[in-house]
Amino acid sequence: MLKQVYLWSVQRKIIETADGSKTIHIEDWDEHYHSINGAHQEAMHVFIDKVRERIAGRNEITILEMGFGTGLNSFLTLQLASELNIKVNYCGLEAFPVNREELEALNYASLWNEGSPFFERIHDSEWGRKVDIHPNLSLTKMATKFEDWETIPNTFDFIYFDAFGPRVQPELWTIPIFEKMFDSAKVGAFFLTYCAKGQVRRDLGVVGFEMERLPGPPGKREMLLGKKTLSDFA
Repeated sequence: MLKQVYLWSVQRKIIETADGSKTIHIEDWDEHYHSINGAHQEAMHVFIDKVRERIAGRNEITILEMGFGTGLNSFLTLQLASELNIKVNYCGLEAFPVNREELEALNYASLWNEGSPFFERIHDSEWGRKVDIHPNLSLTKMATKFEDWETIPNTFDFIYFDAFGPRVQPELWTIPIFEKMFDSAKVGAFFLTYCAKGQVRRDLGVVGFEMERLPGPPGKREMLLGKKTLSDFA
């Protein structure tokens, strides 16, 4: 099992965002884990709502999250899965796990009345092992850098790409990383990210995703959605 690594070398603090939910601010980088215009709203808009709109008739899906971070996206995905009664197999990659004090201060469990014990299970689950968090969610957390992760080809229906932005971690927004995302996606899978930079969109297109700009969450004009289509294998 990989040893957990924490970002103690940079200054971090919990701040409240515009919708009342909280996030972590990395002061040395002037970077936030979630949007200051609304952490909860951003997660719902960019990831959860886009999944909801694309799973009609499905009873089981697989999701890869690049940048597991605070666990907010996995927790809200569980809420969606419970609501729709579908099974989600979720894999989250994170090089720098959030510490317990920060998780308690973020108080994301309060976003779902029934969710408190499951938010704790998400963060108490063992790294590197598949764990049944809830009848509707199985979770595998991997403590690894994106570039070190061994791709599981043709596995995932949705990819949440929620890394820190290209300004502070440009090495994560590159063609080699996007190639790994494309390889891990099933035919028909969707790639979702809050980032709408033109170079990111072009590079995702280079590796094979069919790209689309969509309206962004509060505070952002656009976001990106990619799809791995059958034509990519023609």
